[in-house]
Amino acid sequence: MEPSRQHPDQPAGPFGPVEVLPAVARVGTFRSTSVAPDLDPVLHRSTLTVAWFQPHPQAPSGEDADPSPLGIAREELAQDYEL
Repeated sequence: MEPSRQHPDQPAGPFGPVEVLPAVARVGTFRSTSVAPDLDPVLHRSTLTVAWFQPHPQAPSGEDADPSPLGIAREELAQDYEL
């Protein structure tokens, strides 16, 4: 997921302008049934790993959660594998 970035008022460094990411990096791995409909559902599953940054250490949940993950195209990004 594309992180939010801050650009503080600092002179550019040797690699370009200074850019600050949110303080906490999180990674979630999600497993489900296979994405491809022609695969045997008994023998195949799918997995998708998503990384994102957030400003605080609490896990996102409920109404305060960022809605961005809901827009992830799981069918396009998840990978099928055989058990």
